[in-house]
Amino acid sequence: MKSAALAHERVDLPLSGMTCAACARAIERTLSGTAGVERAHVNFATATATVEFDAQRARVGDLIGAIEDLGYGVPEAAPAADSEVLAYRRRLIVALLFAIPVMALGMMHHAAGLQLALTLPVIFYSGAPFYLAAWSALRHRSANMNTLIALGTGAAFLYSLWETLRGGHEVYYEAAAVIIALILLGRTLEARARGKASEAIRRLMDLQSPAARIIRNGVEIEVPLAEVRVEDVVLVRPGERIPVDGAVLEGASAVDESMLTGESLPVDKNPGSQVFAGTMNQSGAFRLRASKVGRTTVLRRMIEMVKEAQGSRAPVARLADVVSGWFTLGVLIAAAATFTAWLFAAPFSAALVNAVAVLIIACPCALGLATPTAILVGTGRGAGHGILIKGGEALETAEKIDTIILDKTGTLTIGRPKVTAIHPAAGYTEAELLLLAASAEIYSEHPLAKAIVEGGRARGIEPQNPTNFSAETGIGVRARVGAREVAVGRPGITVTVDGSPAGSIEVADVNKPEAKNAVARLRKMGLDVWLITGDRRTAAESAARAATIEHVLAEVLPDRKVAHIRELQAKRKRVAMVGDGINDAPALAQADLGIAMGSGSDIALEAGQITLMRGDLNGVADAIALSRRTMRVIRQNLFWAFAYNTIGIPVAALGLLSPMVASAAMALSSVTVVTNSLRLK
Repeated sequence: MKSAALAHERVDLPLSGMTCAACARAIERTLSGTAGVERAHVNFATATATVEFDAQRARVGDLIGAIEDLGYGVPEAAPAADSEVLAYRRRLIVALLFAIPVMALGMMHHAAGLQLALTLPVIFYSGAPFYLAAWSALRHRSANMNTLIALGTGAAFLYSLWETLRGGHEVYYEAAAVIIALILLGRTLEARARGKASEAIRRLMDLQSPAARIIRNGVEIEVPLAEVRVEDVVLVRPGERIPVDGAVLEGASAVDESMLTGESLPVDKNPGSQVFAGTMNQSGAFRLRASKVGRTTVLRRMIEMVKEAQGSRAPVARLADVVSGWFTLGVLIAAAATFTAWLFAAPFSAALVNAVAVLIIACPCALGLATPTAILVGTGRGAGHGILIKGGEALETAEKIDTIILDKTGTLTIGRPKVTAIHPAAGYTEAELLLLAASAEIYSEHPLAKAIVEGGRARGIEPQNPTNFSAETGIGVRARVGAREVAVGRPGITVTVDGSPAGSIEVADVNKPEAKNAVARLRKMGLDVWLITGDRRTAAESAARAATIEHVLAEVLPDRKVAHIRELQAKRKRVAMVGDGINDAPALAQADLGIAMGSGSDIALEAGQITLMRGDLNGVADAIALSRRTMRVIRQNLFWAFAYNTIGIPVAALGLLSPMVASAAMALSSVTVVTNSLRLK
């Protein structure tokens, strides 16, 4: 994906050949040092390099060349998780076929020549990627996990080869063969787990239709999705995915928008309704006019945002980055010290075995996977429920929030007027009064008029078509409904029939149905909840009372919203602002965390660090809860990764751990970290 602003560009490059966090760090360091590159980040979990660069000083070809010079690849497209698993599995099968008999022969301490013959395919086929990668790193004066594996297994194999050639029997072929087999087993399981972690992106991409039926020159034709243009009229039939964003021209249906917004119930669509690419049409057929196609659709922008988030780094991961950067060098020193120390107390073979165990147990893979896999799964989980979390920093900030400020209109309330009470005069029923008022208002574009018409339809009352309709700004409407002259006035919605009062209808912006429960959830999570609005105090306090919000800031102009947030921050509060992403942009930016509720609107996609694709206020609590869970998993992962290496290296150095057990434990540590992250699913 590329985006340009003046001479600045950003590109996401798929990577192949990375086997550990040190590989990612080496590529990142090289790219950062390339002329014209402003920022580079490599995500080991997603095998992607994100590079921002000056297009006048660097080209994408330069970046690819720098990566390939390091010994890594940049494939045409990101390799599928299945192909990576398959590649590891082939090498693993060969390793197991030969390593098992080598281990059996090794336990009997004889047939060194046969052990050598059986070990050769393991070393030269199954282990080839480790040795090639280690050699490439050496050529560039760096070291990584492949260096540790190559040194460990290579030392065991070469010592055994020398011992065999001179007629000895104290060989360690089984250590070299079994270590490679176990490492490949760990990599296979790890690749499978990473594939599951990336599922959210694949599911979103699978929502894209390959083609669309459009009307051109009065003829219905089917074209590839890439050929659909803005303003094209698109036909959508029952059971089909909607190919582009647009507005319904004719027809009606119910559309499943769950993968886009997280809303489980189908949404009714009528002429004028907005529909989005990737959502599933259910019951009826309709035509829409395309307003956004290709990369500009909400779905494609969601995909790009989730990709960017999954490739991001949380501040908590900086310690792991620093440690992993020096880790391999430290391990090499520890292994050399172990070998030297044991030479004074034991035979050469014992010193070699213990040094190999140190090299193998010290794998930093678990450390490198601890943060990105949790972010990968956590942000993917959020996207599947209409919660877009824009990266690791937003996750970490959301976890620390202690104060939530809710905007009123469109956030706490539904954002449009609704009939709340009907007061008929003597001689009229509620249904009669509402029928007359709705019929008189049906041609009016005023929001209060629409509320009365919708209120009637919601109660099963279909308005009649009036005659002699007239409207006067600020006064109301007059119309003839059947044989009666009906007038509906403003404000207060007083209705008169044939010049006599017939009653009144109350219309107001009401709280969302879930508001009270959502606020209760936020308070139960230990958050202090505030309501802020530019509306009059009586309306604000009424809405707050209904939602059980104690703190109310009313009659607040947009610039004062920012000031109020600053006042809370001055009291050391960590503040999240929840708004609709339209007129709350300054407040969203000032808050420690901006949460935009936009029901799929374009503006909401750009505003805030967390975007809720549907208007359900429960999404705020869901987002905070997901952030807390994800950060808890990250800390668990980092703890176990650090603990594993802290305990494992000295145990191996003391000669209490065989290389084979060390390799099994090393593989298990990486799989454990990824599996722990998958619990977020």
